[in-house]
Amino acid sequence: MKQSLQLKLGQQLTMTPQLQQAIRLLQLSTLDLQTEIQEALETNPMLDVADDEATSDYSGEGPELDFVNGKELTSKGEEVTTNSREDHEDHTPDGEWSSEIPTELAVDTSWDDVYQSAPTGTGLSRPENEDMDFESRRGTSESLQDYLSWQLNLTPMSDLDRYVAEAIIDAVGSSGMLVQSVEDIWEGLTKDFPELEMDEVMAVLHRLQQFDPPGVVSQDLADCLLIQLRQLPKTLPSYDVAMNLVQHYLPLLGSRDFKQLMRKLRVKETELQEAIRIIQSLNPRPGERIGEDTTEYVVPDVFVKKEHNRWMVQLNPDIAPKLRINADYASLVRRADSSNDNTFLRDNLQEARWFIKSLQSRNETLLKVATCIVERQQAFLDHGPEAMKPMVLHDVAEMVEMHESTISRVTTQKYMHTPQGIFELKYFFSSHVSTESGGECSSTAIRAIIKKLVAAENPRKPLSDSKITALLEDQGIHVARRTIAKYRESLGIAPSNERKRLV
Repeated sequence: MKQSLQLKLGQQLTMTPQLQQAIRLLQLSTLDLQTEIQEALETNPMLDVADDEATSDYSGEGPELDFVNGKELTSKGEEVTTNSREDHEDHTPDGEWSSEIPTELAVDTSWDDVYQSAPTGTGLSRPENEDMDFESRRGTSESLQDYLSWQLNLTPMSDLDRYVAEAIIDAVGSSGMLVQSVEDIWEGLTKDFPELEMDEVMAVLHRLQQFDPPGVVSQDLADCLLIQLRQLPKTLPSYDVAMNLVQHYLPLLGSRDFKQLMRKLRVKETELQEAIRIIQSLNPRPGERIGEDTTEYVVPDVFVKKEHNRWMVQLNPDIAPKLRINADYASLVRRADSSNDNTFLRDNLQEARWFIKSLQSRNETLLKVATCIVERQQAFLDHGPEAMKPMVLHDVAEMVEMHESTISRVTTQKYMHTPQGIFELKYFFSSHVSTESGGECSSTAIRAIIKKLVAAENPRKPLSDSKITALLEDQGIHVARRTIAKYRESLGIAPSNERKRLV
């Protein structure tokens, strides 16, 4: 084959570094965005946090990033632009630090007599609300094993019993129950102590079961409940019935076969109901009371509120600081200079401009998508989930003239604060179900109706999936029974046989 040169013309889509950065920032959550901004501030000297009263003499730095732009929607969906800005106090200290240490000091001299206090925000002074900020200053939380070991150290035992107790504590799971059988623990201990008997292990186990929280170091659920029942006053009504139920008929209680329970226990319905009330007051997982608190708080990205019959959409001004170009460093850049220092400053200046522009694009896109969602879901904001309208990504993409993938990135891990509560933006997207009148009903609205029907049902005769299907058909909503089961499971609602109660 003969080699030759050919010239072809064509078009190819190339993702520039600026576009890649804008897409990456677009899909970041609030916490990830704050981390990204902090990392950019630490690595790029051209970026600086802008104060409200700060002014810049450098004209080529690009626009300052403002997170407080908002939009209003009238009742007809018309868009009204509003701007707001928060004022911040200037914490610049009046004085300066002393630079020399006196050679001789008076006996009653204090630190503040020689040095001035550190300015607020430097991390060197104690904040005013330090006493209230206990959770942030708390160290790693105590685990269940640590809590049990602490109680073990306060309990007088022989060396052998303490060794056995430590082995049992190591086998306790996060729920407070043993993850190994007592036989397996005994077999593991006999390798070091061949003369150890099973009765000695059981004696130490029963001693550990007296530790706090009640019900800990139990072998199974029945054992856990019995330990807690023994610590209750025996004078409680139906106490003996509750003990007998837990010891012999706990599976029947799990299946809610109340008629069989009354026949086996030979009690009346009121006595059985009182015994069940005692059992329900117990904790089946006592170990979860001890341990690390993993509560996570959601920071909304968008605020929605109604003022003068208009829905106003506003970005959260506290999710990220305002950024600007550092005018002092930017003024050092020279056009004709090709030195390493000047090249470093020029590259960082360009990166800072791209970063600020990408953040502006992120906020504008987020505000535009949130405004479109509010415009389509005004009935939900006024009346709740049952008034949710069906909406998919394609509907919003057409309104804002963007690609569906962009809408998907914007609505992932972004939250909106509404009068109905805080919801992820993806919550407002749902498929539709045809109604008898020819309209459409959102799957979110159907879930809300199912939740409302279950909340109002008779506990003695809970609604089955077939019955819920029939009730929805009476409202003109045609949904298959298997679809009702799927929606019910997504709501965390148990089947009808498990929702049965004695009242």
